[in-house]
Amino acid sequence: MTFRAQIHDEKRRTARTFLAFIVLTVAVFAGTYAHAADEPDLIFRRSTVFKLLTPNDKLATYGVDDPEIEGVACHFTLPEKGGIKGWLGVAEEVSDISLSCRQMGPIRFKEKMKQGEDMFRQRRSLLFKKMQIVRGCDAKRNVLVYMVYSDRVIEGSPQNSTSSVPIMPWGASDTTIQKCGDFISD
Repeated sequence: MTFRAQIHDEKRRTARTFLAFIVLTVAVFAGTYAHAADEPDLIFRRSTVFKLLTPNDKLATYGVDDPEIEGVACHFTLPEKGGIKGWLGVAEEVSDISLSCRQMGPIRFKEKMKQGEDMFRQRRSLLFKKMQIVRGCDAKRNVLVYMVYSDRVIEGSPQNSTSSVPIMPWGASDTTIQKCGDFISD
């Protein structure tokens, strides 16, 4: 192979690498933009660790409505890393997440659900870690049960939090109480 052919081949490889980088960058930002529509409502943030020239570490409290069950909302608080890594969005967040779910109106099931089905998920690191809220039904007690945990591609965290929502009538006019057991699919 001649020197000129080697240079031409190297330019071609560089162009392919650059094109692959552009495609990957567009895919990451498109995924982030598409995911933004599913973002929970930020209720408030509170600083916990002061950082001099970069953002502080914070606790953030969010609210999210159950998309499959009308009348149920969950609130969760999670730590958000500050510093340079947090500012750039590459910090791996810790798994300490608290959860509280409540009945906010008459409960109506939109469709059948599976036990342990995802109700909400959110990325907690650039690539591997995610936080999930899953739901189930305690048919014997007619109670919805929500659990939050975080996991990685290879291993998860045993840290979790659970919240229960008894299905009750809402106001004097709400006399029909649906049974969550009737909406469990196999």
